[in-house]
Amino acid sequence: MLQWIMFLLVTGYAIYLFYKAVYHRYLYMSLGRPVEFRARSRLSWNNWGEFLSQVFGQRKLLKDWRSGVMHIVIFYGFIILQFGAIDLIVKGLTRGGHLLLPGYHLFGLSQEVTVLLILIAIGYAAYRRYGEQLPRLKKGWKPSLVLILISSIMLTVLLSLSLERIWFQLDPSLYAPVSSLISLALQSLSTSAAEVLFYLFWWLHLLILLIFLVYIPQSKHFHLITAPINIWLRRTEPPGRLTSIDLEDEEAESFGAGAITDFTRKQMLDFYACVECGRCTNVCPASNTGKPLSPMHLITKLRDHLTDVGTEQTGKSPWQPSYAFASSQTATHQLRGLKNSAVAWMDSSLPHITDIRPTLDWQSAAWGVQDQSDLGDARAAELELIGDVMTEEEIWSCTTCRNCEDQCPVGNEHVDKIIDLRRHLVLMQGSIPQEGRRALQNIERQGNPWGISRNERFNWTADLEGLSVPTVHDNPQFEYLFFVGSMGSYDLRSRKISRSFARLMLEAGINFAVLGNEEKNSGDTPRRMGNEFLFQQLCQENITLFQQYGVRKIVTADPHAFNTFKNEYPEFGLEDVEVIHHTQLLERLIKEGKLTLSHEVRERMTYHDSCYLGRYNGIYDAPREILRRVPGMELMEMKRSRENAMCCGAGGGLMWMEETGGKRINLARTEQALEVSPTMIGSGCPYCLTMLEDGVKMKELDVRTKDIAEIVELSVFGEALA
Repeated sequence: MLQWIMFLLVTGYAIYLFYKAVYHRYLYMSLGRPVEFRARSRLSWNNWGEFLSQVFGQRKLLKDWRSGVMHIVIFYGFIILQFGAIDLIVKGLTRGGHLLLPGYHLFGLSQEVTVLLILIAIGYAAYRRYGEQLPRLKKGWKPSLVLILISSIMLTVLLSLSLERIWFQLDPSLYAPVSSLISLALQSLSTSAAEVLFYLFWWLHLLILLIFLVYIPQSKHFHLITAPINIWLRRTEPPGRLTSIDLEDEEAESFGAGAITDFTRKQMLDFYACVECGRCTNVCPASNTGKPLSPMHLITKLRDHLTDVGTEQTGKSPWQPSYAFASSQTATHQLRGLKNSAVAWMDSSLPHITDIRPTLDWQSAAWGVQDQSDLGDARAAELELIGDVMTEEEIWSCTTCRNCEDQCPVGNEHVDKIIDLRRHLVLMQGSIPQEGRRALQNIERQGNPWGISRNERFNWTADLEGLSVPTVHDNPQFEYLFFVGSMGSYDLRSRKISRSFARLMLEAGINFAVLGNEEKNSGDTPRRMGNEFLFQQLCQENITLFQQYGVRKIVTADPHAFNTFKNEYPEFGLEDVEVIHHTQLLERLIKEGKLTLSHEVRERMTYHDSCYLGRYNGIYDAPREILRRVPGMELMEMKRSRENAMCCGAGGGLMWMEETGGKRINLARTEQALEVSPTMIGSGCPYCLTMLEDGVKMKELDVRTKDIAEIVELSVFGEALA
């Protein structure tokens, strides 16, 4: 009876503490803005399939197959061992009884094998963290505590089962191989001593299990609960679509995220779903080149700040039992006086192509708990989100490449949070780097980032000898509108891509037209830089223009414009318009025989995947299929290609801003391309091509850079004619 009473009291108290920790964090998330979810899309087969593949198939984790397999063993091992935990509790409460299961001996075997596999997996996890010392994995007592707790749970299971065998004088069995071996080693114990020790380890097992239960919602292991919910509630619309702002909302006090409570509840769920695995930071082009931004720390810093603000505004302690964390009630998280020194601190050459350690070192030095006595009368809610939590250098370091989101195993979305922070900086504070401000002003005045006259947009056609590119006025019955874009219209290097593609369409007999000087900027740059007002203005003007000329199909060589038209314009009224990328059209024309690749292009080629073509829109095969069909072409893949391709550094408006710290992103990406010893580097994006060409020039190497359209032109017309 005493055993039962103690069991119920201890277990009930632990469950109560677990509930309080979860509920208090739920209250913190409730401080955010509500967000609507479409129930029908949640119940679709596609959503179910994606949910099951990520949660139970561990698809994202298997991107790193070694840690993925390790995690699968622990994940499914814990599921299997829940039944064993219940069985062990029954044994302790009934003095030797067990669950009435058919084939109980096989059940016992599965438990022991699972315990052994988990111990091996935990050992490998410790080796990865402290043996291999992977930079992305945090060291210290917190991650060590989890390893110790899990190992202790496993060891107490084995010792309890072994002592049970001695207590009841059970013979060794192949169905209990591990406990049988341990019991043989302890066979000198008497049955009464074995009984006492059984209950000692039984209680240890129970207490450690309950400690882990209470610890889960107060640590990164809260992802065990929040990650499945986060994945279920993930965005079902295209990943390339940002959430729009209602600029006509007269009740809106501000735009963007200027305070932690400006984020939505779903965004706050991201904070508590983070497992701090560092996979996002490991692939981030900013983190890889010594910039201050670390996607993992972005999430954890916002989480810490939300916890501090939530504690103040709800009066509910985040730590349970609260009396054990009394000192935590007088402290808050804040940047340690390094608001404006991030980039300068990073300004050093890196010994490898990429290295995340300088960024991680800065984050560790910059962020931490500040005692309330050092903050005076300041409260967490009064700290500036931009300044005291996130630096402007971090916010402007993001290239919006989405590699962090592609790698995240719990479905966190990083880019939307950074864009919300930028929106507040630009729309509410007017704070933006000078080069970015100039680019936005030029787009607003002349429709392009350079500020060149609108009347020169159509000048790119001047060098097309003997060929005429029709405008919508010349050919009002066009099938395709060729949207050239600002890069293809004004940038001298990108003009060659526009001419090559136009020449190929004329050769293939495509009925197309261009807007000429009437063409405007797509609005991608203003939107990614946080100027939602300018984006929506350009969006409406472009849609009106498209409708005026009856546009039904748009083809463009610019992946940024492609993504904007395809994924974002429909929300503002662009309907029944097919948007395709020029590599998709070229692939189709080649397959249909309208373009004949008759000339050899003897090059050792490596192809760079544009972020806005690949991760944003899943187009990986079309450009590669074209390259494989080119006679004489040898295609080599970089280590980081397709879904894991590293950004060139031009996205998110960074094309128009100067990198002031660390290593240049385009140089790092060029060096990755050069690892496969190419004679030519290819791309399907004018931004990427410009960045890679600049990188090759910095390396002073004789390696050519070509767009897919230029390569096709070489094969169709030959080197001399092209």
